[in-house]
Amino acid sequence: MSRERLYLFDTTLRDGAQTNGVDFTLRDKQLIAGLLDELGIDYVEGGYPGANPTDTEFFATKPKLNHARFTAFGMTRRAGRSASNDPGLASLLEAKADAICFVAKSSAYQVRVALETTNEENLASIRDSVKAAKSAGREVMLDCEHFFDGYKENPEFALACAKAAFDSGARWVVLCDTNGGTMPHEVETIVTEVTKHIPGDHVGIHAHNDTEQAVANSLAAVRAGARQIQGTLNGLGERCGNANLVSLIPTLRLKQEFADRFEIGVSPDKMATLTKVSRTLDDMLNRAPNRHAPYVGESAFVTKTGIHASAVLKDPQTYEHVTPESVGNHRKVLVSDQAGRSNVIAELERAGIPYDKNDPKLARLVEELKEREAAGYAYESANASFELLARRTLGRVPEYFRVEQFDVNVEQRYNANGQRVTVAMAVVKVDVAGEKLISAAEGNGPVNALDVALRKDLGKYQKYIEGLKLIDYRVRILNGGTEAVTRVLIESEDEAGERWTTVGVSPNIIDASFQALMDSVVYKLVKSGAPA
Repeated sequence: MSRERLYLFDTTLRDGAQTNGVDFTLRDKQLIAGLLDELGIDYVEGGYPGANPTDTEFFATKPKLNHARFTAFGMTRRAGRSASNDPGLASLLEAKADAICFVAKSSAYQVRVALETTNEENLASIRDSVKAAKSAGREVMLDCEHFFDGYKENPEFALACAKAAFDSGARWVVLCDTNGGTMPHEVETIVTEVTKHIPGDHVGIHAHNDTEQAVANSLAAVRAGARQIQGTLNGLGERCGNANLVSLIPTLRLKQEFADRFEIGVSPDKMATLTKVSRTLDDMLNRAPNRHAPYVGESAFVTKTGIHASAVLKDPQTYEHVTPESVGNHRKVLVSDQAGRSNVIAELERAGIPYDKNDPKLARLVEELKEREAAGYAYESANASFELLARRTLGRVPEYFRVEQFDVNVEQRYNANGQRVTVAMAVVKVDVAGEKLISAAEGNGPVNALDVALRKDLGKYQKYIEGLKLIDYRVRILNGGTEAVTRVLIESEDEAGERWTTVGVSPNIIDASFQALMDSVVYKLVKSGAPA
C-alpha cells in the first residue's frame, strides 16, 4: 500500500521568534533556515517582510535551499483597501519567497471585536489577497486564525473563511488553534467536518501549546485528514509555545500508526541528526537544552533505579519505546543512591573502565557511592566525578600531583578610576613528583581565583590541561542553618569541545568548590592519557 505524503511547515523564524527572550539576528535566521532545509522540512517560514528591518532584509535575497520552500508570512489586505493599494500586501508580493502564508480571522467574534469590520469584508479580503498572490505566481496558504474557537461559535462562518481561500486558489488552508485551548477530540471532530468541504491534502494544522497538547492536537488533525503540520523547533512560540516538530518528526516516522500510512521529507538518516539540530538551536539562543525533552533530551533515555537498569542491560526495549540512536541521542544509566550493581556496571562499561565482577572492590564501590550520595554528592549529575571515584576505588587513577595547601582571600579596593571593586586572591601549593610549585592568581571571585591558580602551573602536566576552562558553576544548599552543607557542580570544557561535570560537597563552599575543581583537572589528565 502506497503511503500518503505529510508536509512539515516550520515557523521557528516567525512564530518562534515571538518567544519571550528570543531575538534572532539576520545571521541566526540564515543559519536556522539552512538547518531546517538540511533536515528535510518542506516549508520554512522566514518571517514577516515589512514588519521589521531584519525580516525585510532576510527576504531581500532568497536563501539557497535545496529542499524547503521559502515562505513569507503576512496579513491579508486591510479592510477598506484594495489589494493593489495595501502596503503590507505589496511587501509580501515583493519578497523573494517561493510561497506566501496569509493570516486572516476565521472567527466572527474576532472579526467583530478585533478587526471591527463585517464578515463579508473579511471574506472579500481573503479572496482578494489569495488571488493577488496566486496571480504573482506564488504558492499560497491561509492561516485561519482562531479557527477552532470560531468554528465552535459559528461553524458556517469559519468554514466560509476556509472555503474562500481554497476556492480562490490557496494550496493550503491551515486551521489554527490560536489560543491553544482546544482538546484533541475536538480537533479530530472539527477537522473531520472540514475535510468534507475541503480535501484533506489541502488542509493544515497550526496548534499552540497552552494546554500542553499541541503535539497531540497536531496528530489528531492528521488522523482526521489534515496533511500539513505547522510547528517549531523545540516548541518555540509565544506564550507556551507551538507544536514541537522535534517531537512530531520521530513520532510520525517511528510510531506504526503513522509510519505505515504516511511519508515525510525527513529521512531516517536526517532524523538521526535531530538531537544535534535541537541542541544547536539552544546553543544559538544561549539557552540550556531541556534535559527532559522527549526523544532528544539528555534524560530521554536515562535509567536510574537498579531494577530498571538491570532490565535495560538485558534488553533496552524493556524501558525504551524507540532506540535512542534513531534520533541521534544515546542511552545512559545513572549512578545514584538508588543504584545497584547493574547501574554501576553499565556506567563502568560506558566509561571504558575495566572491572572484574568478582572483585570485592566492585561491591565496595556500590556501597561507597550510596554513602557519598547520602552525604550530599550527586553523581547522576556529575559523570566525571563518578568516573574518578570508580577508578580510585578500583585502583586505576595515578596520583598525578598533591595539593599541599591552598589559600584564598577576598578584599575590596579602589581601581584606577576610583571605583570600589571586590577582588579575590588565591595561592595554591602543589607537589608534582617531588617538585614543589606555588601559583598565585587574582579572580573576580574566590572560585575563579582558585581555578586560575590551580591550573597556572602543574609542571610536566601543564601541557595536558591547556584549553581546559570552567563554563558553568552551580551551588545548592542542602540543609539550612549556620552549619549548612553545600553542593557545588562545575561544568568544564576542553579544547575539543567535550564537556563534563564534577561535584564537591562540604559545609565550606570554598572547600566544596575546590573538590570539584580538582576533579575537573584530574579528569582531564585521565582523559588525555597523561603518564603517572
